[in-house]
Amino acid sequence: MLNEPVPHTRVEDGRELPLLVWRAGRPLRTVSSGPLGGGLGVRGWVLNATVPMSYHRDDPAAHLAALADSLGLDGPGVGLLTGVDVADVVTRTDCGVQVWATVGLGLPLWAAAPTTATLDTGDPPTPADPVPAPVGTVGAVPPRVGTVNIVAYVPVRLTDAALVNAVATATEAKAQAIIELGRPGTGTPTDAVTVLCPVDGPSAEYGGPRSRWGAPLARAVHAAVRAGGVADRPPWSSGTGARQAPRTGVVGGRTER
Repeated sequence: MLNEPVPHTRVEDGRELPLLVWRAGRPLRTVSSGPLGGGLGVRGWVLNATVPMSYHRDDPAAHLAALADSLGLDGPGVGLLTGVDVADVVTRTDCGVQVWATVGLGLPLWAAAPTTATLDTGDPPTPADPVPAPVGTVGAVPPRVGTVNIVAYVPVRLTDAALVNAVATATEAKAQAIIELGRPGTGTPTDAVTVLCPVDGPSAEYGGPRSRWGAPLARAVHAAVRAGGVADRPPWSSGTGARQAPRTGVVGGRTER
């Protein structure tokens, strides 16, 4: 199974930034759109790291790999980035499916919005990337970009097709929550989804929203994103949490408490 996330901090550019780490009791089958460890494979951990909205590194995978190494995370895993404080993670459980979401909805966009600024650079998106304008605007770039990162654990083995279907189901449920919140969009251009499940046992072949495991996944994602969206937290770097690092107590790139 996937354990509850453990909070950590690290120091970058003189500031103390939060991150969350999920560790699996044993490696899990995983599908992810994260910049580190994306695709299909077997993964042993998930890392979700807060970065400032000024983040401009063009090597997010290498950055996340370095963070994982500083935390002693061995073997392959998944790394995610977000502009919100990961301490505000929202957890929901439904029929054994567990979902954790960090929700930043600075300005959600319609998936099929006319493109006035492009993300198709070949590089993984970051919270500071330019984004397409919402429907009805011309040449607009939103002043505050959000990111919704979803991590989900399904307690039975899903086939490859079911894992891919589960990502679609989670995304549909996220979009439903955003629309119900009255936000004009289906998500943000930097959202990521990670779904994990056991590597053995009887297989479930479907992950759609009316399947045995897709239905509780959809409900849990919807509840988590909606709760996080109601809270409407500002980006970490614009809040009181963006504090300077202490002068002592920094070990291995992070602050021990």
